[in-house]
Amino acid sequence: MPFPLAERITYLAYDPDIAPAEGGLPGLSVLKNVVNSINLFGIVAVVGALAVSLAVWAWGHHSGGHQAEANGKKGAVVAAGAALGLGAANGIVAFFSVLGSQVH
Repeated sequence: MPFPLAERITYLAYDPDIAPAEGGLPGLSVLKNVVNSINLFGIVAVVGALAVSLAVWAWGHHSGGHQAEANGKKGAVVAAGAALGLGAANGIVAFFSVLGSQVH
């Protein structure tokens, strides 16, 4: 004799029927403002890191310091990658969220 409770638990193990819902909890707008501020702070920090890295790269190149030049190049590439990640964070999360919602 099948147990309806056992069947429901088995069904929930395969399909919990959970989806993001905006407005479900209070404070969502505050959290969005905090995350936006953190993202802005990160972008400002990356601009500073890029400026310092480019200055080290130029100083190393003109002074013959090959190690400083290489470190400046690495810093510039890392700062550019961080700017790319910060700028694309919203799109990356949205892309994978939509991709994940298509998995059945």
